[in-house]
Amino acid sequence: MAAAIRAHVAQATFAAALGFIAYGLLLGLVWVRLGTVDVALTAATVGAMTGVLLLSAATRMRAGERAAILERPGPALRGLIAVLCIAVSAAIALVVLMPADPAPTLAPAAAANNLHATGVGNPVTAVLMAYRAIDTLLVNVVLLIAVVAVWSMAPDSLWGGRPGPTPVRQDNEALTFLARLLPPIAVGVGIYLLWNDINEPGGAFQGGAILAAMWILARMAGLVDAPAIGRLSLRLALVSGPVVFLTAGFAGFALAEGFLAYPSGWERPVIIVINSAMTLTVAVTLAMLLEGPPTRPPSPPLAGMPTAQDAKRGER
Repeated sequence: MAAAIRAHVAQATFAAALGFIAYGLLLGLVWVRLGTVDVALTAATVGAMTGVLLLSAATRMRAGERAAILERPGPALRGLIAVLCIAVSAAIALVVLMPADPAPTLAPAAAANNLHATGVGNPVTAVLMAYRAIDTLLVNVVLLIAVVAVWSMAPDSLWGGRPGPTPVRQDNEALTFLARLLPPIAVGVGIYLLWNDINEPGGAFQGGAILAAMWILARMAGLVDAPAIGRLSLRLALVSGPVVFLTAGFAGFALAEGFLAYPSGWERPVIIVINSAMTLTVAVTLAMLLEGPPTRPPSPPLAGMPTAQDAKRGER
């Protein structure tokens, strides 16, 4: 509660962003205490990634922040906002403090009792990849659309170029050491979370988020440069999750009972393949969202290679 209030009342956007990150990490611990490790991993990951985006936005807003702080709404508007906040908080508290006994749940009937039909042992994975697979597919599609929207903010002259400034090697030895030490370990952890998702808490989103975090660490240390958004390998990585998911979905018409239905006896291998592709897509998507739109023009063509202007002259 203290972290939530601190993030809410902070006037400086940078301080508010730090409070939001702390609140997200504490919320992850709450979910662990409730025994929902899958939700805890997702909450911590989303909180950290969103926090990085907020910190970046706060840095860009710092120049005009003082003038914005001085602009305060009138007493009537502030009073209305306070009343609405109190009403929403009271409603949430009422739901939390007066639950039904026993709490209504479909978990035993819909998930736990039918795990054998999905080929997996984790009921969360069963829900995400079997019972509500269309929702999981749409999450991947929404992430892809978000990256395209961010890239579309770049001027036409920079389309196909690289996002962010050219990396500069940092003199911080500790940062450089961690950027060289942690990525190999994180790759192993990401693969473990992906594979462990079949029977225990984990998943493609959590594994992909860890890989994206290692990319951010290497970028901060100046060890790698952002890829050009026109690179074919980058675009294939971005669409691999939705493409594999859709392929498995349409294959269900021929091999099973319909769209996103898995062939009997092949549920587990198909889910592993889909999750592997989604891990790659989530990692690349989150990294590109944090990189932002292209800010550098595309690299000049190699010697002897025709340019776009040469092609237009040839057409004329």
